[in-house]
Amino acid sequence: MKPTGPTNTVLRQTIAALEMLAKQHKVPLWDRLAQDLRRPTRIRRRVNLFRITKHITQDDICVVPGKVLGTGVYSHKNTIAAWDFSALAKAKINKTGKALTLHQLMKENPQGKKVRIIG
Repeated sequence: MKPTGPTNTVLRQTIAALEMLAKQHKVPLWDRLAQDLRRPTRIRRRVNLFRITKHITQDDICVVPGKVLGTGVYSHKNTIAAWDFSALAKAKINKTGKALTLHQLMKENPQGKKVRIIG
């Protein structure tokens, strides 16, 4: 029988941590992110910086359940968390804002306050 779901062990651990955090704090955001990360790689979200810039306000924390790509200009001072970043996107975000992994976001903000899913 073929395994279903992600085969990347780090991704599986991230999904399990998201589900556990969702149950502990009763925050549906983490459950939704786990559900989105379970999708196949070819369907998982890829979001460019210009789209993120278009949809966030100054105080938002943005989370992308997929990969952030570097096309576009990024000048906000927001925090962006994602499963993966391109090298260019991470460099652009870290100039003015803050790029985090999903694990770092879960530690910093377990209640999921002011977090928006983009993509």
